[in-house]
Amino acid sequence: MRVLMAGASGMIGSEVMRALTDGGHTVLQLVRHVPREENQFGWTPEDGFVDTGLFDRVDAVINLSGASISRLPWTPAYKRELLASRISATRTLVEGMRRAKTPPAVFLSGSAEGFYGDRPDELLTEESAAGTGFLSGLVQQWESEALRAPSATRVVLLRTGIVLDAGGALGPIRLLTTLGVSGPLGGGTQHWPWISMRDEVGAIVHLLTSSVSGPVNLVGPEPATADDIMRRLAAEMHRPYLVPAPAFALRLALGDAAQDLLLADRRISPTVLLDDGFSFAHPDMTGAVDEALARANGS
Repeated sequence: MRVLMAGASGMIGSEVMRALTDGGHTVLQLVRHVPREENQFGWTPEDGFVDTGLFDRVDAVINLSGASISRLPWTPAYKRELLASRISATRTLVEGMRRAKTPPAVFLSGSAEGFYGDRPDELLTEESAAGTGFLSGLVQQWESEALRAPSATRVVLLRTGIVLDAGGALGPIRLLTTLGVSGPLGGGTQHWPWISMRDEVGAIVHLLTSSVSGPVNLVGPEPATADDIMRRLAAEMHRPYLVPAPAFALRLALGDAAQDLLLADRRISPTVLLDDGFSFAHPDMTGAVDEALARANGS
């Protein structure tokens, strides 16, 4: 396939591009700098500019563009950037597809499991309603833009969980663990919807040629709490797990980011992926944490 990709230089995007290339697909990259390679094409989504002729030349579009949610703190200005970067990128791609004579058959659009908000004691599937909070509102607007794609284009909303990788969610937690100041966050009993980098990439590649459309939860099949994940990390690093961080202190320090990223309880099932026959390389978080550490150590 010929795939047009936005966000190919990001943590997940670079891995997806590598997997697609290794699989024999051709990836055309949208870049914000002056193109330096044959398959790179400039765009400025904040201005709505992209070469619309590209959309007649590709079979699929993958959008993983947007300011990093894991960058802290979420100041009022950065909240605006989190939303604007996603809306402008998605809107620009959708408008390009709508202008194409032969729109791409597939549009895989980035999204996040934050859609569901804080939902203790619920099992959440793709059929569950939206939650509340800043991140949920952001995701709802983001997905609404993606769903404006042409009717001939199959749209998949990639509701990605916490990617257990040294370059992602495990980065700051690993640093705390290294320093010996890791411990339960707000009690630690809240469910964290996690996924390994290998399964995140594998699921995206799988969905490229699937018949699935609509929201898809990109999370591991076995639920785990924040305490489960952080204890495993500390044990594998041979470091203590003793220093708790009370919920009120996290909220005081990080505001909405503390609630949406660290304290929210979301037990999410990858129902659509499982029903579509996707096989997880890491069905439980232990293997995912271990592989993330191995990647971080270069092994």
